[in-house]
Amino acid sequence: MSPSVQLRPLKIGNVSIGFPVVQAALSGYSDLPMRVIARRHGASYTICEVMLDQFLLALQKRQKTKHFLDIHPSEPPVGGQLMGAEPEQFSAGAAKMVEAGFDIIDVNFGCPVKKVLGRCRGGFHLSQPKVAIEILRRTRDVVPDSIPVTVKMRRGIDDSQQSRDHFFEIMDGAISAGLAAATVHGRTVEQRYIGPSRWEFLTEVKQHVGDRIKILGSGDLFAAEDALRMIDQTGIDGVTVARGAIGNPWIFKQALALAAGKPLPDPPRLHRQASVMRDHFSLCESTYTAERAPLLMRKFCIKYSQCHPNHDVVRLAFARLRSREQFEEVLAEHYAEDLAGRYVPREVHGSQAES
Repeated sequence: MSPSVQLRPLKIGNVSIGFPVVQAALSGYSDLPMRVIARRHGASYTICEVMLDQFLLALQKRQKTKHFLDIHPSEPPVGGQLMGAEPEQFSAGAAKMVEAGFDIIDVNFGCPVKKVLGRCRGGFHLSQPKVAIEILRRTRDVVPDSIPVTVKMRRGIDDSQQSRDHFFEIMDGAISAGLAAATVHGRTVEQRYIGPSRWEFLTEVKQHVGDRIKILGSGDLFAAEDALRMIDQTGIDGVTVARGAIGNPWIFKQALALAAGKPLPDPPRLHRQASVMRDHFSLCESTYTAERAPLLMRKFCIKYSQCHPNHDVVRLAFARLRSREQFEEVLAEHYAEDLAGRYVPREVHGSQAES
């Protein structure tokens, strides 16, 4: 993609997003602290980790669980993602998310995790178009008109013709139900995270829907250049960065710079990395309590360590993290000198579940 090409601002329903490179929902990761850090680093919109409808309906505002529906004052616009099996419970869960204050309600028909599929949730719905469309209609009916409803899908259960037909039947049903946008992952449910994401399928989808619904792409977005290239190659309206944003919130400002025709910014130096990790840790403490924060931050710190030039050693140090004191000790040992950072290599990205 030519760096001088200007991207169209993204708008979902009546919600103005702006720059069309946003943070995806990530199970176990895109909680309030991660979303706030992403917003501070250029993400124009973020989506919370997926929540089960049954869990939402039973959720109480206890200290242990209250964070699931918390929204930071700096976050909006922020999306709430929902997953479930039965249309009635699904719509009731959506109403709970509306009450919590999410600006957009996103329906998950994309999760490929086996235990989710076994309970007829997530990507399983791509195999039953009528139930899927009923969920979308009921959700759209229960959510106020002022709040957009969107859907996350994979390109199908598998690569069969029937699966393809089901995908487009559900997409057309989403449009008929009044959904404002759909995020499409270029892999099948069967693939999970193995093999390449087929970006050419996104081109087909956008050509099929035209201007009737906004299409966002997902899959294999591990660098700022990938995000802009996907939009340019496929003609879609925006992209959602998932695994590529874990421990790498700088990807959003890097994409902003490239889109403005500027050179790709250098990776953050170590003092900058340490400062952002401290901010993330403090947000985690205020969200979950100081006692729970260290273990919850361990997985994030391991990901942040991939930007360190001596990443293998730093990763091992963070893997033993059990307290704020240990966290500060790792920073004092490995981040004291303001060395240049590194871009995160594609091969380090694991198989964290995109919601």
